[in-house]
Amino acid sequence: MQSRRNFLASTAAAAALAYSSGVNPLFGLQGSSHNKSQRTVVIMFDGFGLDYLAQSDMPTLRRWQRDGLYKQVKGMVPSVTNANNSSICCGVFPKEHGITGNSYFDPRTSHEEYMETADLLLAPTLFEHAAKVGVSSALISSKKKTISLLSKGTAIAVTPEEAPAEWVARLGPAPDIYSREINYWTVRAAIDILKHRPEIQCLYVHTTDYPMHTWAPETAESKEHLKTIDTLLGEAQEAAPDAAFLMTADHGMNHKTNAYDLDKALAAAGAPIKISISAERDRYFKHHRGLGGVSWVYLNHPEDKRKVMDVLTKLTGVESVITREEAVSKFNLYGARIGDLCVFGDKNTVFGQLDQPSEELPSTYRSHGSMHELDIPLFVYNAKAAPPSSYFTHNRDLTRWLYRG
Repeated sequence: MQSRRNFLASTAAAAALAYSSGVNPLFGLQGSSHNKSQRTVVIMFDGFGLDYLAQSDMPTLRRWQRDGLYKQVKGMVPSVTNANNSSICCGVFPKEHGITGNSYFDPRTSHEEYMETADLLLAPTLFEHAAKVGVSSALISSKKKTISLLSKGTAIAVTPEEAPAEWVARLGPAPDIYSREINYWTVRAAIDILKHRPEIQCLYVHTTDYPMHTWAPETAESKEHLKTIDTLLGEAQEAAPDAAFLMTADHGMNHKTNAYDLDKALAAAGAPIKISISAERDRYFKHHRGLGGVSWVYLNHPEDKRKVMDVLTKLTGVESVITREEAVSKFNLYGARIGDLCVFGDKNTVFGQLDQPSEELPSTYRSHGSMHELDIPLFVYNAKAAPPSSYFTHNRDLTRWLYRG
């Protein structure tokens, strides 16, 4: 019995190594047979932490969990959408695709800018890889920023934030971005493609985490949202019974109790900086007020580093402060788009722009970005040429094996 276990373990390890080196142990080059024969639906369920899965009635996902491959994996640092969505879509770490958050400091303009345009993406998307092997793709996202960032290589790219007239005619008017209903519209659009556009063989679906920012897992509103999404995923599977369904999240979500404006807090302590950037900040202010668990701090002068670090580490709720070089090495980040210093909050603390140096947050406030929202689920269901379970350690691995032959 022991020798059989050792054999199985060594076989799984060898298979994982083969995938990581670019070879699919079942078909030679990664996914070559899969690319030609099986439709693939990739679902990036924004904000879907492990606690939401545990506390909701989701029979479709439970079936995928039971009958497919399921693992708890890690997201990318920082645990914000654009950095993780890019890693999932491109199959690489931020060090390779260049997206380090929802916002960044642009040295050309000396201003904080949104990180949501395709010219900032340094790695090929899943859709570009698919196109090279003759596979047509579609991207459906509740958030229009995902369309502008990741749609290169798609044949179809649709967002309900700017719903085309023909889609409104088919599905009805798109709900407001600050609603759970917008996610239902998004998944229904995906089902429509599965039913009526057979030439689309790769479909990427991205929801919004507004419901997770607004409702904790145990609330009735959250349970209704997830139950409805699960029902729609069941309809998607019925529409494409032969398709592979791959799903993961970008981050989890936690209630936060306190916030800092590091520009103001450091200035008040006699250690002024050039600027601090919340990696969480994007256009969806109502989601999180631009506050997140990681901040990039840019110094006025290199010799200010020790003084600034000393002040930061004394702030209650600051979990760690590391240099740019340490962050690049530890978290595979793209160094040109993070600060001289990288500040991480504890489970209760976020950073961003405030009217004063610090603020106590209301009991309803929920956000992410820190090291405490990295644990997420990953599902691989009905994928005929999927790698073994040992291959999947991060959310970026969900698509890393697809269309690379």
